[in-house]
Amino acid sequence: MKRVAILGPSTFSEEATRHFLGESFEYVSYKLISEVFNATATGETDLSVIPIENTLEGSVHLHVDWLVHEVDLPIRAEWVFPIDMNLIGYPSPEGVLDDANPYGHIRKVLSHQVVPAQCSRFMKQYLQGAEFEQISSTAEGVRIVSTLQDPTVAAIGTAIASTNYGVPMLQREIQDHKDNMTRFLLVGKEASELKSSEAMKTTILVTLPEDYPGALHQVLSAFAWRRINLSKIESKPTKKKLGNYYFYIDIAGNMDSVLLPSAIQEIEAIGCQVRILGCYPSYSYIG
Repeated sequence: MKRVAILGPSTFSEEATRHFLGESFEYVSYKLISEVFNATATGETDLSVIPIENTLEGSVHLHVDWLVHEVDLPIRAEWVFPIDMNLIGYPSPEGVLDDANPYGHIRKVLSHQVVPAQCSRFMKQYLQGAEFEQISSTAEGVRIVSTLQDPTVAAIGTAIASTNYGVPMLQREIQDHKDNMTRFLLVGKEASELKSSEAMKTTILVTLPEDYPGALHQVLSAFAWRRINLSKIESKPTKKKLGNYYFYIDIAGNMDSVLLPSAIQEIEAIGCQVRILGCYPSYSYIG
């Protein structure tokens, strides 16, 4: 049975992974995303699951940096999963009820760093006076609340964390937008047998040659005239020289086709460095 590293336990990563992969894998939980990456890089696990992009927040830049700079783990699959944020904690003690704000007794909120941007409306309305403390994962925040059992300290996290740690759910689905989705990547040195998908993606890094006017235009043109769809393109610093950038590009296409390899050959011919991070199946959410 293959071992899969996840951020967890009781996190969105675990919910999403179990929904996608089922129970035919052994899941190994780690508190930090660096530990998730390193577990597979060192062979402790076969695969890792990485949240890489969110509807509201966009790319998770720290995770992209790890994928690009710290490890050499090809992308094996991607899927999207709905993210429902929940306020988890203990009710206000008797005699301290506030009809205008039932959560006015909360003085501190624990969760992952991406949460405030995804729940800004609710937090502004009900938790404006509460201090936000960044925790390594949403589930870790719920675990801490369960140990403190202090009504003034709450967490924002998953329904599964509320159940597993025995902390009441104060309010469900507090995210700003109901269609809040996160894209997850399955990465690892070896491919794994997965269900079939008609949609394929390829992710590449392109570093432009120095002092080459119009290089980016030529890169984009190589894909454009072949009618290859670039579903995402981001510029990020190479961390080697100020003003030197690479482009992280998601392509709706397969390296087995004729057009995509020829496009890559064309941009390499003008001096671009191209690194292929993976060619992999892409899965939409099926509830």
